[in-house]
Amino acid sequence: MEREEIKVYTPKYEKRREIVKAIDNFWPVALMHHDVVLVHVQHKSDQSALSYLQDVWVTRHKDEHRAFTIEFTFKENPFFSDKVLTKEFKHNPPKVEDPAQNKPNEHGITDAMLEFDSDLHLDPSTIKINWKDDDHNLTKLYPRVVDDEDDDVPAESGSFFNFFEQKSDPFGIGEAIGIEIFPNAIDYFMGDVQGSEIDSDEEDDEEDEEDEEEIDLEKPRPKKRKV
Repeated sequence: MEREEIKVYTPKYEKRREIVKAIDNFWPVALMHHDVVLVHVQHKSDQSALSYLQDVWVTRHKDEHRAFTIEFTFKENPFFSDKVLTKEFKHNPPKVEDPAQNKPNEHGITDAMLEFDSDLHLDPSTIKINWKDDDHNLTKLYPRVVDDEDDDVPAESGSFFNFFEQKSDPFGIGEAIGIEIFPNAIDYFMGDVQGSEIDSDEEDDEEDEEDEEEIDLEKPRPKKRKV
């Protein structure tokens, strides 16, 4: 989302924020209609904890609008005493040898900004959730399981709340919430949007392939791969 779009849409998000307060389970439903989030809310205890979620808010940072902070606001619940859980993706700008790269053009854009890579230039934060007791400590009950063959991606994600307590975000939950779900929350709640933008691109490619095949009716259709 570009800077000017953020200025235009933020007041609309604030208005939406007030409206959806009257809708039961708006945010839990919207979140779990996204494939990335759904996969990582696999435990019933996670689903129960998220049922107390009242509000989700994403704030874009002024110095770099692609950096953002996610805030989850909860009602009183049996799991933790925190009212707000926060995950920040702070801008960690690339080092530049030529000072001219940091000089903005007429649109306020620098060469360094054009080299932005979320994997390299966003630094996730971590918090310690104040769990009420061990029986409700979901990150202790369902920790991430390390993959011996891949240090970057855990073999099991464990509880969804590891997203807040662990620094790394190997599954892209932050971007799914901040970039896809939050701007389109009503569509996700209604089920009008499924999966992620990546899934949509893949579906578009498949449709294009099918259209091409329809032109040559004599061409045998490929066998479907077994899942």
